[in-house]
Formats: sequence, C-alpha cells, structure tokens
Amino acid sequence: MNPTLLLLPLALLASTSLLADGHQPTVINGCVIQPEGKCRNADLRNADLSNQDMRKMDLAGANLSGANLRHANLDLANLEKADLTGATFTRASLQQANLRVADLTNAHLVAIQGWGLFAQAARFNGANLTAANLEFARLSGAKMQGANLTAANLEMTWLSKADLARATLTDANLQEGKFNDANLAEATLTGARRHYATFQGTNMDSCIDCPMDWEK
Repeated sequence: MNPTLLLLPLALLASTSLLADGHQPTVINGCVIQPEGKCRNADLRNADLSNQDMRKMDLAGANLSGANLRHANLDLANLEKADLTGATFTRASLQQANLRVADLTNAHLVAIQGWGLFAQAARFNGANLTAANLEFARLSGAKMQGANLTAANLEMTWLSKADLARATLTDANLQEGKFNDANLAEATLTGARRHYATFQGTNMDSCIDCPMDWEK
C-alpha cells in the first residue's frame, strides 16, 4: 500500500482540528490580541477590539485612545499608564485589571464588570460609568471630575483622596465605600445608598444630598 495514503487521514484530521480551534488572533501594528499577549506601548488607537478575549494581556503604556472594546474580556489585564481617552468599554469585563495612572478621560464604561480593579490615580474626568460594577475597586486618588456614576455599584470601593467634583452619583450603591479626604464638591448623591460609608475629611461644598452630618 502507498504509505502516502496512510498519512492522508492524519493530515485531514490535523486540518480539521486547526479549523475547529477557531480563527487566527487579530494582529494590529504587531500586537497579537490574545490572552496573555505582550503589547506594551502598542499603538492601538481607534482599533476595533470588541468581543476580544484579552485576559491577562500586558498593555502597559499602550495607546488605546478611541478604541472600541465593547464586550471585551480584560480580566487581570495590565493597562497601567495606558491612554484610554474616549475609548468605549460598554459591558466589558475588567475584573482585577490594572488601570493605575491610566487616562480614561471621556471614556465610556457603561455597565462594565470592574470588581476589584486597581485604578489608583487614574483619570476618569468626564467618563460615563453608568451602572458600572466597581465593587471592591481601588480608586484612591483617582480624578473623576464630572464623571457619571449613576446607579454604579461602589460597595466597599476605596475612593480616599479621589476628586469627584461635579460627579453624578444618583442612585449609586456607596455602602461601605471609603471616601475619606475625597472631594465631593458640587457632586450629586440623590438616592445613593450610603450605609456604613465613611466620609472623614471629605469636602462636601455645594454637594447635593451629601451626608453632611454622617459622624453625628
């Protein structure tokens, strides 16, 4: 028997297996979009990364301004010092992601899953975080001026020294949140749940429905 014929079924099997594994990963400017990918300082401006599996990717210092990350999975990803200005993260998952010192100015983070994310000193000025789940997130020193946090879940979130001036926290869950030394000047907390939240040293000048007497 021709030995080539014996190898043919194996070749067909390998080909079938390759197709079954799914499509090839997306590559943008040399950055391979896949779990645990290494793309520090990558240029991903305005890239369409919707629905991508980007778990544990190293994107520190990357430029993702204007990028579409709707429904993307960025759990445990490293986005430290990344430029995310104007990026769209609607319903993306960022659980325990590293966003320290990242710039999310005017970003869209509607209904994200951000449990336990790290975003100390990150910039969220003008960002839309409506219905975002930020339970147990670390946002100490974050810049969130004018951010929209309507109906956001900030239970047990650390916001000490965060700047929330003019932010909207209407109907947000602030239970057990840490707002010590934060700035809530001209913010709106109407309908927010504040049980066991702490506001020691918090600036509440012209704040609407802030707990002015929370220590009494």
